[in-house]
Amino acid sequence: MLVRAMKTLAVLALSLAAAAASLAPASAKATPRDIASTHTYIQANYKLAQASESRLVSTQASIERRTRKFGRECPGVGVGSPQDEEAGKLSYEAVGAVWSISYGADAGPIRAFARAVKPLRWSNAKLTRIAQGYAQTLLQLATLPLPNLCGDARAWRASGFQTVPATTLRFDAHVESIEGHSIPARLLAPYEQPGDRGALARTTRMEADLEHLEFEAGVEDWIALLDAVGLKQ
Repeated sequence: MLVRAMKTLAVLALSLAAAAASLAPASAKATPRDIASTHTYIQANYKLAQASESRLVSTQASIERRTRKFGRECPGVGVGSPQDEEAGKLSYEAVGAVWSISYGADAGPIRAFARAVKPLRWSNAKLTRIAQGYAQTLLQLATLPLPNLCGDARAWRASGFQTVPATTLRFDAHVESIEGHSIPARLLAPYEQPGDRGALARTTRMEADLEHLEFEAGVEDWIALLDAVGLKQ
């Protein structure tokens, strides 16, 4: 479940620059609670990555079905629209629509991950903040409402493509506010048990593969949705 890849796609829609936050390595001596929390987190994240990987085909099918439905509901509604900053806001809304479907398909595994992570605490407060923030981010993504892209595009068209609907602006602002990422492996290393290392390595590989696939497919899905309703990138 890869927030970074989808956020990159959203940034592409608006041509925004991304800034990476630096993270200092953990230096505190491991406590029994640190070790237990790390074990639980690694196992929960591994299960989440496995679930996401196993659902790739069905998730993609869901996105394609909904794209076709958008196309039937408002075919070509955006034809004739300009390619400017205002158009970018509708384009960003289309990114959010893909995001809503994709993460919504993994709502069950995400809820399981969040339940497992909620009670976890580390002596290094940074790890606790990252873990809790990541769980909350995934829950927000899993419950992101599907926007009324057709209704918003019709309203924009009715204004002569001059006024972007308030619903689009609110949705875009909400999507943009969603931030979070998994705990970097280097921050977990001081607290790993020997048996955790294999699961963490496998999770890291799966996440890297999924991120690559998710970004490539996400761009294609975004463009397909824009084409279905006649909006520009």
